[in-house]
Amino acid sequence: MAAGLVGAVLWQNSYGMDEQRVSIRHGGHTLNGVLATPKDGRKRHGLVVYVHGDGPVGATHDDGYKPMWEANAKAGYASLSWDKPGVAGAPGDWLDQSMDDRANEAAAAIAWARARPDIDGDRIGLWGASQAGWVLPKVAAKTPVSFVIAVSPAINWLQQGRYNLLAELRADGASASRTKAEIAKSDTARRLLERQAPFEEYVRARGGDPDGMTADRWGFISKNYTADATQDLRALRGVPVLLTLAGHDINVDTADTERIYRKVLDAGGALTVKRYPDAAHSLVKQSIEQSDLKTAFTALFCPRSLFAVGFLNGQRQFLKDLGRGSNATR
Repeated sequence: MAAGLVGAVLWQNSYGMDEQRVSIRHGGHTLNGVLATPKDGRKRHGLVVYVHGDGPVGATHDDGYKPMWEANAKAGYASLSWDKPGVAGAPGDWLDQSMDDRANEAAAAIAWARARPDIDGDRIGLWGASQAGWVLPKVAAKTPVSFVIAVSPAINWLQQGRYNLLAELRADGASASRTKAEIAKSDTARRLLERQAPFEEYVRARGGDPDGMTADRWGFISKNYTADATQDLRALRGVPVLLTLAGHDINVDTADTERIYRKVLDAGGALTVKRYPDAAHSLVKQSIEQSDLKTAFTALFCPRSLFAVGFLNGQRQFLKDLGRGSNATR
């Protein structure tokens, strides 16, 4: 039985692609990456460049990206991702980065990929989730991309923060008094950010309790809290964009995100919107994400089943359709 379980785990965690570690030079540092390529015998492939969301994310996102990379491979595309600075021994610190820094990093990775004989430089695009919503259009403004896959992307940092706060309070069944108190704390933090107050002042304003905030995280927020993708999205006009939205997203106001994307990009006729009613922010099924035990069990024994029904196939089909020019607003 034990041998059978081990075999099942190994089989479920084997993917139809080749993976290799790669090194990308950027700004005097090295990006430690993974390049996953299809096993289809072709000498050249298109490429999906991954731009992470928030947090200390490694190249494979704890193997969470691999089902998506496999879907890309089935469509004839390679996938490229790298450890954030300071993660898994990579040089630097991701908390020191602005969204422009992150965009420069991705642009350098694209330049590196275009120089490779096994990558088709005319078929390089971006995949990005959540916080990457502020990065993707900045990359497109720096270097040509042939498509963008935006998963639960954010639009405005401050508006997203308020939406997330209220959504979490509602999910917790918070009382009116608690909600009022949390909003007041949030408003105080905003005023401190606007005054570029140091971390020590933030701690004093909270009565000595930073509530999980660190000096480095405060510095990161101070550097990026004015982020707003609305104007930057114009760089994606005419570029095929797959906007993927979750039905149970308490991190990002998906209605606002879709409204802005349609307002800025619909005129170009290259926007495709896909909604997954059973998905949480990460596009993992909400029924699974709500339980740590279910998440761990599914990730181990059936990782492809973590994601909302149709999500992986939708990404694969979007990439396959690129060559046929069938992506249109819908």
